[in-house]
Amino acid sequence: MNVFADFSDRVASHIKALAWTATDGSALDLTRIAVEPPRDPSHGDLAVNAAMVLAKPMGKSPRDLATQLAAALKSEPDVTSVDVAGPGFLNLRLAEGYWHRVIGDILEKGTEYGRSGAGKGAKVNVEYVSANPTGPMHVGHCRGAVFGDALANLLAFAGFSVTKEYYINDAGAQVDVLAQSAYLRYREALGETITIPEGLYPGDYLKPVGVDLVARYGRALLALDEAEWLPMVKRIAIDAMMAMIREDLALLDVHHDVFFSEASLQAHNNDRVFQAMETLKEKGLIYEGRLPPPKGQLPEDWEDREQTLFRSSEFGDDVDRPLMKSDGSYTYFASDIAYHFDKFQRGYADQIDVWGADHGGYVKRMQAAVKAMSGGSATLDVKLVQLVKLLRGGEPVKMSKRSGDFVTLRDVVEEVGSDPVRFMMLYRKNDAPLDFDFQKVTEQSKDNPVFYVQYAYARTRSVFRQAANELKNVDISRETLGKVPLDTLTDVGELGIIKRLAEWTRLLESAAISHEPHRIAFYLYELASDLHGHWNRGKDMPQLRFINPDDLLSTMARLAMVEAVALVLASGLALLGVSAPEEMR
Repeated sequence: MNVFADFSDRVASHIKALAWTATDGSALDLTRIAVEPPRDPSHGDLAVNAAMVLAKPMGKSPRDLATQLAAALKSEPDVTSVDVAGPGFLNLRLAEGYWHRVIGDILEKGTEYGRSGAGKGAKVNVEYVSANPTGPMHVGHCRGAVFGDALANLLAFAGFSVTKEYYINDAGAQVDVLAQSAYLRYREALGETITIPEGLYPGDYLKPVGVDLVARYGRALLALDEAEWLPMVKRIAIDAMMAMIREDLALLDVHHDVFFSEASLQAHNNDRVFQAMETLKEKGLIYEGRLPPPKGQLPEDWEDREQTLFRSSEFGDDVDRPLMKSDGSYTYFASDIAYHFDKFQRGYADQIDVWGADHGGYVKRMQAAVKAMSGGSATLDVKLVQLVKLLRGGEPVKMSKRSGDFVTLRDVVEEVGSDPVRFMMLYRKNDAPLDFDFQKVTEQSKDNPVFYVQYAYARTRSVFRQAANELKNVDISRETLGKVPLDTLTDVGELGIIKRLAEWTRLLESAAISHEPHRIAFYLYELASDLHGHWNRGKDMPQLRFINPDDLLSTMARLAMVEAVALVLASGLALLGVSAPEEMR
């Protein structure tokens, strides 16, 4: 039951019955009509903008249209009042009995309540984390991992066919540096005293790779030139790093469907970078030319030369972009084009990439490339994830000895657990900076959102344990509660909770379409606040008992409401990848 979709349909039906048309007699576009909760709940239950958006195409006064539509909507049996507000908005109040149906719908559908077919099975590729396989995951990767995973869960719940993908950057200079660093650890494992020069990876995490190399090759690698041992060491080191990365991600219950190798793009028998470049050439989008120098101080690697360029400026980018280096090899951008082209050929017209905020300057060119190579039929939404600042009691956290120069994801999860990490990484919009304080995320207070939401769920379970003790011979199963009359739920706190529950279906769909899983975390906190506030009513409010054996009718109705809250909390926490504990101490 989507209250807002239901009334959108009703409003559209009344507009058609009123025979409203545009000034030229054509049918009106009703897609811009919005039925939503009013900003101020005191104004009513629903706000309708129909008169405001239709006034111009009809050549009418919005206030006059609103008055006509208000008269029509007053005939609805579920509507108790309609007010015309401001220049032509409508505020509706609905009958209590209408809201009660929300509870029944939730109890019938359980944690599936809110699942929709909005995505219509469309294939979506969500690529996230995609860290270089050169060491353990750090806390910055952590935020991107949680965001991408929750977004994929949300899209699947909204009816999209989702693939979770990890792009392994296993080609290029950084993995050569990894191999050189691992080779030093190999020599160390053979008994040499080594010094890690600047530019190589100093973390202790490569020591096991050195030991593994000794087990595999003994001292044989020492007799080889670097050109010979480098590819051998590289493959083993990359495999070891990816195994470590998978283990780190598993601590957060993050698992990918596809791990795509960058190196595979230029396989000898299937050079997909070349194929992508040929496709762009056929479209007339590659040419030889010179680029103007970048503004400001010139980078050290700037070359004023004729080079192979992609016409990205024709697709929204600031300038055209180079595809070949001076040594004749492809640029990273060319490989990225090929990778996204490969996604498109796999059937993903909708692509979502989750990147660190430091890649913001790369967004336009990549979106231009996706638009160009797909002929405009594919879209790329890049979600930038801002940095995480780690604190302990307000003070910055020191770096990890294990990694050498950063705090690892494992360090964070092992200290506070997966639930606080996942919830707090989503309790800010992805492009907003985030302070993660180890001390605050373990506090048992309203100021700790993850505790506050989980405690709300635990409270619902406590109510049912109490009910089982006090109502010995009463069936309080979900099936039975779904059939009890709810007309005793008339208290302002109860109706407030039910109206919040009614927002769930609308919020899920809008959060999925806008690619904003943080909305789920915000909503859960608001729902938890409603429940806690109803539980701990102030002195000026009459105390309400959830369980009163002397008033079984009210008790069963309230248990139905509490169970509905529990189901929505559990569903929302599951989408975020956070547990719903039965008890909290």
